[in-house]
Amino acid sequence: MYTSKVYTILTYFDVYEQNRLRKYINSPYFNKNETLKDLFELLLDISNKYKGIDENGIDEKFPNKEEVWTLLKPDRPYDYTRFRKYCSDLLKLIEGFLAQQVFEENPLYQATYLIEAIGNRKMEKLYNSSMKSARLLSKKQLYKPSSYYFYQYQIERNYFDLTQKEHKRRARQNVEEIVTNLDRFYLAEKLKYYCLVLTQQYVVSQNYEVLFIDEIINHIKSYNYDDIPPITVYYHLLLIIKEPQDKLAYDNLIKLINSYSDIFPKSELEHLFTTALNFCIYNINTGNQEFLKEYLFVYDQILKNNLIADEISPWVFKNTVVIALRLKKFDWVENYINTYQYKLPETFRENAVHYNLSQLFFYKKDYNKVIELLQNVEYEDPAYNLGAKTMLMAIYYETDEIEPLYSLFDSFRVFLNRNKKISQKHKKLCLNLIKFVKKLTRINRRDKKEIEQLKLDVENSGGVASDTWLREKIAELEGAR
Repeated sequence: MYTSKVYTILTYFDVYEQNRLRKYINSPYFNKNETLKDLFELLLDISNKYKGIDENGIDEKFPNKEEVWTLLKPDRPYDYTRFRKYCSDLLKLIEGFLAQQVFEENPLYQATYLIEAIGNRKMEKLYNSSMKSARLLSKKQLYKPSSYYFYQYQIERNYFDLTQKEHKRRARQNVEEIVTNLDRFYLAEKLKYYCLVLTQQYVVSQNYEVLFIDEIINHIKSYNYDDIPPITVYYHLLLIIKEPQDKLAYDNLIKLINSYSDIFPKSELEHLFTTALNFCIYNINTGNQEFLKEYLFVYDQILKNNLIADEISPWVFKNTVVIALRLKKFDWVENYINTYQYKLPETFRENAVHYNLSQLFFYKKDYNKVIELLQNVEYEDPAYNLGAKTMLMAIYYETDEIEPLYSLFDSFRVFLNRNKKISQKHKKLCLNLIKFVKKLTRINRRDKKEIEQLKLDVENSGGVASDTWLREKIAELEGAR
């Protein structure tokens, strides 16, 4: 019973939604089958009793299908076919309820289908009033993403269908409104999904055919769509994806997102800000330190607009902490860890908190606290493992613990060579760090040429882990001459 669809779907409802669903199922308009009402109550009781227990945690007392049938039909022997039919019918009712909820939450849905229903029944006296109500609802609509123009198109099209027989041949009809709204929806949706395609291609090799995209881009360049938010926003989003170092395009996009933040649904606004974050990360990784501040500015916008997802990736959490620390935003980092640690995956939370706090204390140069915290970090995740080892390397160098430092050089190199989960790129970054820190320990601090050569070697290395810290140590040698 645990794995059945009808039971599984009930586990997603909170108490408030359960009560609304109960009213729906008990309504004779939607359901006349008393058995389905009884089955719903039985499964709901089971769901509430075992809520929060995963499949592996279910004990022997969890009722199977035969036991549920006995409770449902105590005077009849178990009938597999009939029980399956009851479950299927109840599932359809629940799905109908979910669809009804979405319908009720969107007044433009209702207005669109009301006009269609009036037309089908030829209720001529309601033509003008229904259209007036639909247009009024459109003006009051809070969110205006691309789908808004699709609803506008549907409303205008349905009104055209209502009235076309009554129009005189030379009278002006609403064809222009129909076509304009359809064009706006089409252009915005094309841009949105083309941006998605390009973003995905940076991560995995996938080929998509997007027809007319060059013509669409050229068309938008030639005409002014600044007053149509989803078109102008996604056009500027496209610009930063295609030109990931175009700061002007990025600045324009951020202005547009902030200007129109109240007309995009949260899920779509989150996607826009996330793409801006990726732009910042790309530029940080190519050496443009100006984007450290930009990243934190954008992330603060995400926090301000309450766009943090239900769960934060441990790697996004770690990257955000590192960037804020590089800007010496120690109080910000401490508040971020304390406030948002509960959005980390539960199985990873304690580990991530200890690790990120250790980074905070590392930047504060409280090395004893770092070592204490790192002892509580489990190194199953490669990214956290590498980060912990590079921190220890820096601490041993800073505290002049040469013997443990050299021991770490050897064990770290062996770890990198044996671990197949670490990418070749990250292995190279860490091996370069080992090489250059070893040179730091042996360098003649009075030899200007040797220090300059080390600095040049780092520049031409193709990348080094803990790059910022390493450059700071070389700068200290330059200042000490």
